[in-house]
Amino acid sequence: MKHFRKVILAAMMTGLSVVLTRFASLRISLAGVEGIRIGLGSLPNIVAGITLGPLYGGLAGAVSDIAGFLMSSMGGYMPHFTLTAALAGAIPGLVFRLTGGSDRPPTWTRLAVSVAAGNVLVSLSLTPYFLCSLFGMDYRVIMIPRIVGFFVEVPVYTVVVRALLVNATAMGLLPRQSGLH
Repeated sequence: MKHFRKVILAAMMTGLSVVLTRFASLRISLAGVEGIRIGLGSLPNIVAGITLGPLYGGLAGAVSDIAGFLMSSMGGYMPHFTLTAALAGAIPGLVFRLTGGSDRPPTWTRLAVSVAAGNVLVSLSLTPYFLCSLFGMDYRVIMIPRIVGFFVEVPVYTVVVRALLVNATAMGLLPRQSGLH
């Protein structure tokens, strides 16, 4: 039953990620390719990774990318970006587990470090690399908005994840001791 509950929650986060990414984000094209996307699309995958574990966060990220592509593609399918979406959900969950597991309550610092780790690996490293290698985009053009986005996304995502954890715990959806499953 516990596994079934996790699958259902991961599926809900996947659906929310698709909607937020594909239909509630600002897309900025650079040289005919989506170079920058501003929105909260990866937030549900981060929540899945932190609350359900890195495996579920990674699966939610990968499935949301594939489903989103099928619903509203912007060109050909690139598995590179499915990998980055999976890592965007898995890395925060993994870092969160490694910095205290589910035995300790989620502190602001643990959450911020977890969110920042995923953001550094995906938004500041892999995605720009793939955009440059696949589409020939110039790092200098895409990195400035990504760095600014990093300093906005990490605090916003941390606050939202913390609020969701506190409220889910208060509603009895998550255990009181840890705030996590």
